[in-house]
Amino acid sequence: MNKSKENHVHDVFESISNRYDRMNGVISLKMHTRWRNDMMKRIHFPPVSNVLDVCAGTADWTIASGGHLQGGEAIGIDFSERMLEVGREKVRKAGLENVRLIHGNASRLPFSADLFDVVTIGFGLRNVPDPHLALREMLRVLKPGGQVLCLETSQPENVFFRPLYGFYFQRIMPKLGKWFTGTDKYEWLNESTMNFPNKQTLADWFAGAGFENVGYCSYACGAAAGHWGYKPGRKGSADPHVPHLEKRGKLV
Repeated sequence: MNKSKENHVHDVFESISNRYDRMNGVISLKMHTRWRNDMMKRIHFPPVSNVLDVCAGTADWTIASGGHLQGGEAIGIDFSERMLEVGREKVRKAGLENVRLIHGNASRLPFSADLFDVVTIGFGLRNVPDPHLALREMLRVLKPGGQVLCLETSQPENVFFRPLYGFYFQRIMPKLGKWFTGTDKYEWLNESTMNFPNKQTLADWFAGAGFENVGYCSYACGAAAGHWGYKPGRKGSADPHVPHLEKRGKLV
């Protein structure tokens, strides 16, 4: 994805921020919440954890992690300030003081190395300019032994379901998007979904970035997939506070 395409994706999310959550529920029939909850069960939280949610959007996964923590902090980062504005209101309503949202880029994470115990990314990897670079950045900021989890669209392998999946994303979903958002910019979801690799290829990407013990599971007959892996090395002790980043990112 070149820079102009990155700008296009940014424009899409800026324009649909207030309708993003509602549209997500329509597109996935609200199954994305169940998928995320299932992925949460696979997270190995230390007693005190620092968690980073990359491409946080409106902060659903960030908030879920923050509510689970016994100590430490959950930070969400996203390149759309308007999406984060929606997320900040949700954080306020949830009353979570251990959640922060930062404006920043997944390809240049504004954090030092070996800082987080867990890194998550939900339906965002297909939207970054270079997914391989984003994966390497996530590996860099993880502590040795730290865990990465990814929830993303995928390519169904069932020969009977695959045509229905293609028809929905190419014909039905764009019309739903235009109807609910009043814009045809949501067609980007169709483009990014149909061009994203299957779960085995994505697992190979994680391994190629340097993660070990990579695994995955399927959701909705393979329409979505969850992936996880670990940074090589022994897990270090968690620092209960992540340094503030006023110079390199906006805070809540």
